[in-house]
Amino acid sequence: MNKKHYKKAYKKAYKKAYKKAIKRFNRKSRNNTNRTLLTVGAIAGGAALATLAVKSSKNNQTYKTAQKQLNLLQYEEYGDREVYFIGGGLASLAGAAYLIRDCHFKGENIHIIEGLHILGGSNDGAGSEADGFVCRGGRMLNEETYENFWELFSSIPSLDMPGMSVTEEILNFDHHHPTHAQARLVDKNGKILDVKSMGFNQADRMALGKLMITPEEKLDDMTIEEWFAHTPHFFETNFWYMWQTTFAFQKWSSLFEFKRYMNRMIFEFSRIETLEGVTRTPYNQYESVILPLKAYLDTHQVDFSINATVTDIEFADGEGITATALYIEDSEGEKVIKLNKGDVCIMTNGSMTDSATLGDLHTAPEYKPEDPISAKLWKKVASKKPNLGNPSPFFDYPEETNWESFTVTCKGNKLLKLIEQFSGNIPGSGALMTFKDSNWLMSIVVAAQPHFKAQPMDTTIFWGYGLYTDRMGDYVKKTMRECTGEEILIELLHHLHLEDKQEEILETVINVIPCMMPYIVSQFQPRKMTDRPKVVPEGSTNFAMISQFVEIPEDMVFTEEYSVRAARIAVYTLFGVKDKEICPVTPYKKDPKVLKEALKTSYR
Repeated sequence: MNKKHYKKAYKKAYKKAYKKAIKRFNRKSRNNTNRTLLTVGAIAGGAALATLAVKSSKNNQTYKTAQKQLNLLQYEEYGDREVYFIGGGLASLAGAAYLIRDCHFKGENIHIIEGLHILGGSNDGAGSEADGFVCRGGRMLNEETYENFWELFSSIPSLDMPGMSVTEEILNFDHHHPTHAQARLVDKNGKILDVKSMGFNQADRMALGKLMITPEEKLDDMTIEEWFAHTPHFFETNFWYMWQTTFAFQKWSSLFEFKRYMNRMIFEFSRIETLEGVTRTPYNQYESVILPLKAYLDTHQVDFSINATVTDIEFADGEGITATALYIEDSEGEKVIKLNKGDVCIMTNGSMTDSATLGDLHTAPEYKPEDPISAKLWKKVASKKPNLGNPSPFFDYPEETNWESFTVTCKGNKLLKLIEQFSGNIPGSGALMTFKDSNWLMSIVVAAQPHFKAQPMDTTIFWGYGLYTDRMGDYVKKTMRECTGEEILIELLHHLHLEDKQEEILETVINVIPCMMPYIVSQFQPRKMTDRPKVVPEGSTNFAMISQFVEIPEDMVFTEEYSVRAARIAVYTLFGVKDKEICPVTPYKKDPKVLKEALKTSYR
């Protein structure tokens, strides 16, 4: 770039940045005139330098130096402001990433406080060859509806694929491992059912159609069962068995959430029998999603505190919502963090894996629904200020919100080969197989192998779950929640009609780890519109809530997208981000082609 072009580019960039800085100055000058005046010139000069460098080359040293200088100048604008995330799940990690990427916030001033010994929240995966592996659950991602998730992870580097983002890595893997389930529903005789027909009668179709056009405001506290009370046949259809087990709905689940899923996933309606819309990660979600995000935050020196529980939040007196202090218990005892002016608190106001317990091959997991940590804090907070929601509908009914998963680890692939022969699906291609006549309503998922980075080549794993843990097994005469891992596997082998091979299969088993989760579908509980708080409640100056228990119009809970979207809303709102947009909910329910396919499917 010659001197003439250099001067021209610098002048143009400086002028643009100066105007932007002046606007910011006018907005802030009442509070801190001197510092803002210095910031005006600094940001303008830094932005000009960065703009010039970008025009020259995004790969050269000039650009990198200029960008570093610009970031430092933007750090100056925030001064010593601190941000505290309560909970170390996906939403908090995503929120920290947005602060760094889109607000140029200093990583060391971001604090993530987690009560457990590990980050990731409900995105988990752990274990070893010796003790067996465990996934409490598996997130079924979706390419079409995870708008903010894919956008965020397009800027998070993959840990395993140099030069690729996590988004590219996941979608590349998924496109090379397509899903086409051939054994979605299996009856008590071991027969794979033909599920091309949804099985609706005209009353079922009319009830579904009416629901799709009914405003949410008229659905407060209603359950799915109440809506279809005049056509109980609906709950005997192929559609209900597939939709229920794919998304973990119950008859007593919220009609709000069922309607939102129907609207948001209406394009999935026409392929629910094959689950072709499921997007799989290369490994379990902890290793494929959480670890690369954590690594990104580590490079920016984000502060993590694990085994530290926030027990209370103090708010300023008077109207409005301003968090002023956090009360924390950790290995060193109790302490208080005072929030200064400008500091921000972003709280996970509920976790679906609260109070989860593990068993093993010879031990059943304990059922301990009392005192869920995140709900306990939410109840305290909600009692102090208006507009902070109501946790009771979600966390007061564990008998309605629990189910149990189990992870099977085997030496060799004997059992996986038998399942493959039974289902017609190689590992990773079948998504979900449900035993519809099972008392526990048991389903299994066989992921592509290996599913863990530490999983040896001669070891295989799969996981499954049962929705009715208080019912007696069909073959093992115990309730699911009373069963050891071995007993759960024996029940499964009978549903697969492999009981004649039981002994030789059990010889290959390293472990079967059951996991009882009292609140795993608590976000689906019947509720009023006001029971879930807004991400940034009305009157808030420095406080937000992020989780599966906040209210985001039109979006569907129990998804990775919901956590990421909530985090983005919180950060953009509290930090006034105007130059970037939150990806909207894609309106598939208004697409004529999608609607046509859904209508055709309902008559199959």
